[in-house]
Amino acid sequence: MPKEGLAIIPGVNFMIRFVHKGNFNNTERFFSKATRLNVENILSHYGDIGVQALAEATPVDSGKTASSWSYEVQGSSSQASIIWTNSNINKGVNIAVILNFGHGTGTGGYVAGREYISPAIQPIFDQIANAAWKEVTG
Repeated sequence: MPKEGLAIIPGVNFMIRFVHKGNFNNTERFFSKATRLNVENILSHYGDIGVQALAEATPVDSGKTASSWSYEVQGSSSQASIIWTNSNINKGVNIAVILNFGHGTGTGGYVAGREYISPAIQPIFDQIANAAWKEVTG
């Protein structure tokens, strides 16, 4: 027989009825896999792919900015991050950033940016999300 519980949400004028049938085996299996997931390994794999995608998308004059992409994976027990960086700095200005967003010139002009970072890296984010989901559900 299903177990019923009644929840009243403060400040809201309706009630929600929770009905529980069966067990939570699938949910428990999902969370068990999720806690064992090595996100840092997944991010490291996609870090290299992201560097390649950014290098290929970077506008090329000398090629220095395109070849200056790298990544770092930072993690703790509760979270992990991947950070892509570009080390081509000229007079304190990150060249990859001004290529993407544009910049003023010393004579009062403006050089329009060419948005290339987000379009290059978005498919990598999608791949990371899919890989992590497969690890947990597969």
